[in-house]
Amino acid sequence: MGYRVINGKLCLIQDFQGYNSSNNKAKENSNASFKDLLNRKIDSKEGFVISNHAVERLKERNINFDENDMKNINEGINKAEQKGSKETLILYKDTALITSIKNRTIITAMAKENSKNNVFTNIDSVVIL
Repeated sequence: MGYRVINGKLCLIQDFQGYNSSNNKAKENSNASFKDLLNRKIDSKEGFVISNHAVERLKERNINFDENDMKNINEGINKAEQKGSKETLILYKDTALITSIKNRTIITAMAKENSKNNVFTNIDSVVIL
């Protein structure tokens, strides 16, 4: 199970009742499959996924993001995507977020103090927010 951020709000992936009721396009296309609706929402650049691993890391370190933080992170993902990035390190406040831009997924997260003396590999860009 993972989490998805839609319009700046954190939702469990399995809980899309709020998504379906608030999205008129989803109502219009009620015959479309869940996968199609989800991909359309991701393609609209309004949401991203936080992996289970990243959620656990954020909880362990008592890192909490509010709705505004989620929107800022989404903007960072959009900026990286516009530049053609694939795997990005997003530095936001005191947190480092390793992000798959193609999948719009935060893979892992760590606090600033935990990232010192570490080497980040397999990234092609850094977004500083």
